[in-house]
Amino acid sequence: MLRRVRPLGGDPVDVLLADGVVAAWRPPGSTGPDSEGLPAGTAILDTDGLIMLPGLVDLHTHLREPGREDAETVESGTRAAALGGYTTVFAMANTNPVADTAGVVEQVWRLGLDAGHCDVRPVGAVTVGLAGERLAELGAMATSAAEVRVFSDDGHCVSDALLMRRALEYVRAFDGVIAQHAEEPRLTAGAQMNEGVVAARLGLPGWPAVAEEAIIARDALLAGHVGSRLHVCHVSTAGSVELIRWAKAKGWQVTAEVTPHHLLLTDDLVSSYDPVFKVNPPLRTAEDVAALRAGLADGTIDCVATDHAPHALEDKETEWAAARPGMLGLETALSVVMETMVIPGHLDWAGVADRMALAPARIGGLPQPAAQRWSSIAVGAPATVTLLDPSPWRVVEADTLASRSRNTPYAGRSLPGAIRATFLRGRPTVLDGKVV
Repeated sequence: MLRRVRPLGGDPVDVLLADGVVAAWRPPGSTGPDSEGLPAGTAILDTDGLIMLPGLVDLHTHLREPGREDAETVESGTRAAALGGYTTVFAMANTNPVADTAGVVEQVWRLGLDAGHCDVRPVGAVTVGLAGERLAELGAMATSAAEVRVFSDDGHCVSDALLMRRALEYVRAFDGVIAQHAEEPRLTAGAQMNEGVVAARLGLPGWPAVAEEAIIARDALLAGHVGSRLHVCHVSTAGSVELIRWAKAKGWQVTAEVTPHHLLLTDDLVSSYDPVFKVNPPLRTAEDVAALRAGLADGTIDCVATDHAPHALEDKETEWAAARPGMLGLETALSVVMETMVIPGHLDWAGVADRMALAPARIGGLPQPAAQRWSSIAVGAPATVTLLDPSPWRVVEADTLASRSRNTPYAGRSLPGAIRATFLRGRPTVLDGKVV
């Protein structure tokens, strides 16, 4: 029993979690059948003041296993996810070997089952070896035990328009989605940061916004032409927001995500030459950040996805040009969304639930009827929940994170909120801020 918890930030209620669902709820202090006859041994948690959200879903996580277990494993990555309030993560395909066959995606899926901290849904590669030359075994991955529905060459753009069309056509048969890393590679060769005033001052080759926007425009047209689902990964520019808004106005099946770091951080930070701020797509301008926040608020951007990208020490603590792009994100995502979207009033808690749980679940093909009941707390709603204490501010300490890597851009920064508990189908995976 959760005592005096606040579903979606609303009025306090007492909530009984049993058999994987919300079994009963009542206003505090009331009496009646919902408050009597609790099963023997029912644990009662004092959750006064805590906000109850549906378990968070991340459409974009790099777990690195198989192949780079020095940076992350499914065990360590899902432990970090649970501590961040996540109950499902979609594991990207850029592993070694690449997740481009039924065998590899099933391996990742089974590693997630063994870890048990959260559900792991593998993302299949679009092309063999992420090489962009021929389609991977999309159908075999879709019909495997892992039931893959999201396919992405993330880290690489599917730059060949004909190949992208064929991929969109193929996944339509089983309502799959192609998640595109939007980057025209011929426009970003040698790029080190956002193209603009800061890059000119630092003398670093620039990654222009048009490299992202050109691919989004092309792929939206292709998705509309073939009637298939396109998802745009890590949107980072104001122009991209406008293009996605245009595509949706056309009625095309185009969705998009934004990362926490693109909602908060700007390219001014690159002036430190600290490689922790090197990411792909790069940190953009304050104007882009404002447009991304507005797009997330009005629903043009459907969801927040972490792009959690752990790297071994030697891949980040080096000179800027040699450093690998990527940042940690799972344990800090909800706090960043609080700072950038909730505290300024751009989203309420129902909006957070939508952008960080319900919308990514829909896009990723997770079961929906139970999730839809989260529009209001109700008996039968899933007992896959996250409990957030919105009051404290905490300083992020890289050495205390659950990830095997330490490349967080928020080290030493104070962020709001703290995850107190996470439940996966009624089973606690985190209690009192600790993995159980």
